[in-house]
Amino acid sequence: MSGPLAGIKVIELAGIGPSPYACMLLADAGADVLRLERAPTGGAPAGDGPYWDLLNRSRPSVGVDLKQPAAVALVLDLVEQADALVEGFRPGVAERLGLGPEECWKHNARLVYGRMTGWGQEGPLADSAGHDIDYIAMSGALWPLGRKEERPAPPLNLVGDFGGGGMLLAFGVVAALLEAARSGRGQVVDAAMTDGSASLMTMIYAFRQFGWWKEERGANLLDTGAPFYEVYETADGGYFAVGALEAKFYAALLDGMGLDPADLPHQMDRERWPEMKERFAAVFRSRTRDEWAEVFEGTDACAAPVLSPWEAPNHPHNAARKTFVEVDGVVQPAPAPRFSRTPSEVRRPPSPPGADTDDGLTGWGLSSDAIAALRSAGAIS
Repeated sequence: MSGPLAGIKVIELAGIGPSPYACMLLADAGADVLRLERAPTGGAPAGDGPYWDLLNRSRPSVGVDLKQPAAVALVLDLVEQADALVEGFRPGVAERLGLGPEECWKHNARLVYGRMTGWGQEGPLADSAGHDIDYIAMSGALWPLGRKEERPAPPLNLVGDFGGGGMLLAFGVVAALLEAARSGRGQVVDAAMTDGSASLMTMIYAFRQFGWWKEERGANLLDTGAPFYEVYETADGGYFAVGALEAKFYAALLDGMGLDPADLPHQMDRERWPEMKERFAAVFRSRTRDEWAEVFEGTDACAAPVLSPWEAPNHPHNAARKTFVEVDGVVQPAPAPRFSRTPSEVRRPPSPPGADTDDGLTGWGLSSDAIAALRSAGAIS
């Protein structure tokens, strides 16, 4: 066991997207996370290759049927030794199962109860369905994403599910664990993707308050309005990203592009940004992506080649830092952030649902007779 959370025990009532990502972060950081999920009828599916869902790495999967009273009793027994529980159901579902926070606290008053939803535990939309795109649309995070006179462009599901959702849930659980160590009392962590994605927009609200941000899309420093914060196509159909915001970095960018500042408008002359973008675009079309990468390598121009996810693991910088790891033959992002004394690690490859039922429960102290009785009652796979 390694990682700063070694010794922390977490029950994961399996969900999709942000809650497994949060539990992946906790497990990579050393927490002993037990993933409880509905296994397919007949047990875990067999397969020739590694299981595909990397979000489920670093922790075992136990197949349970929470509709069975014995399975609910099992979870409550496990709660007695857990530090935290994480669930991603719609509001009220855990309570209907008999696994809401009030019931869990009867068994363990110190339990931190992490809840992951899109809209939050209360409010007019709390019971409505939704996905990442809906949550960031309502929080104001989707509106600024996109180019001038174009529709907003969804940033995959990075902002709602993972940035504003899973990552803030993991932060909230760890913060509540620290408080519980002082007070001896648990609490609910209500992580909503609308709240979290709104939080990610704090700097943009500050820019708006100060008059630095226009409502118009594609007209600002960070939304492709500025010629020095943009992605340009190269001669080979590749792309090159520039982010030279500060004056000294902008000077290095112009130097690498072979442009004389005296022949250009002032960097912050917004009225002439469209003209400057056309000029920059023409320059970047004159060389290939990799040729530009060689020009700017090691400079302070804040310019970098746009790599595909399949290329990124092989870039020398990523390779040197081991930003990606290979586990069970599968290349994937390494745990982050890094800890100097208690490093995180991918503790095990992901498992199919229910594949580790016996081993997982044994690891949390259940005897073989208790496991057999649960299986006989239909509580576990």
